[in-house]
Amino acid sequence: MIKNYKKIGSLMLAGSFMLVGAMTLSSFKKEKRFVITENKAEKRVDITVDGKPFTSYIYPESLMKPVLYPIRTAEGTLVTRGWPMDPRPGERIDHPHHVGMWFNYGNVNGLDFWNNSTAIPAEKKSGFGTIKHVSVNKMSADDNKAELDVTMYWQKPDGTNLLKEDTKYIFTGKGEERAIELVTKLTALKEDVSFKDNKEGLLGIRLARELEHPSEKPEKFTDANGIATDVAKMNNEGVTGHYRSSEGIEGDDVWATRGKWVNLNGKIGNELVSLVILDNPKNVGYPTYWHARGYGLFAANPLGQKEFSNGKEVLDYQLKAGQSVTFRYKVLINSGSNLSDDQVNAEFNKFAKK
Repeated sequence: MIKNYKKIGSLMLAGSFMLVGAMTLSSFKKEKRFVITENKAEKRVDITVDGKPFTSYIYPESLMKPVLYPIRTAEGTLVTRGWPMDPRPGERIDHPHHVGMWFNYGNVNGLDFWNNSTAIPAEKKSGFGTIKHVSVNKMSADDNKAELDVTMYWQKPDGTNLLKEDTKYIFTGKGEERAIELVTKLTALKEDVSFKDNKEGLLGIRLARELEHPSEKPEKFTDANGIATDVAKMNNEGVTGHYRSSEGIEGDDVWATRGKWVNLNGKIGNELVSLVILDNPKNVGYPTYWHARGYGLFAANPLGQKEFSNGKEVLDYQLKAGQSVTFRYKVLINSGSNLSDDQVNAEFNKFAKK
């Protein structure tokens, strides 16, 4: 009898060690580097890397299109402007439609999708289009990347769907490097769709104040609807941004020039930062024109050729009903050093093969 108790006790003890061992192994199980989490109530999908926020796909009613906002370096430093969502001291408060990173256009069948925001008065809303989030189709994450597939509709003011957008975001990064690749497919639905040449497009990022070019003088910029926005000269302390294109063009001269990439080098506090947009040879209008302004708008626009060439080139891209077009871009966010031309060219050459 005593022997049986000893045997049972031994089995229980062994089982306890196995349970404790399993719990110990479970508790030390390594978390995936990339984690992607949907929050339907707050209309957002959050992406973290190594337990730290990277960016979020958001689609609140206060925005007229879904965006990635905010975007951070590997060190957690914000490279996108906070205003109007989360204002920070010393920022510009112009162009309320410039939020985070977005994809849209200024003239689609005569509708302006680019400039739409809650600042547009009701009597003028008939001239603006809205991009509505429809669904999260797929989310996945592992140690190497996170992927997000979403569907949106580009809508007329009356709610009629003009275009279907299917976008895949691929988030990658290791060490001090982060990257966002997007593959966007636009499909014309029941009618032909015209993208008349317009400077307001296509992939845009609104930069943190530190990554702007120093303000030399007040400026006024007019959109395609003739609406002017004043951009003031500001205190340049800590403002360090500098554009450089694949063609060796620098500073504000990058605007309205073609190039396969543009590298924005700067410094935020003590952190060197490079923010790069890579075009892709498969895109319409490659190499893209750059709608890159010193005040903090960093955009690639292959569809505005007449505007950027002073009428020497005209594209006026069109999709017949049922037809689709796909755009591919990659954004690099490098922390701790400014990327050289050779480094960016190496990244471009890899991306160009996709």
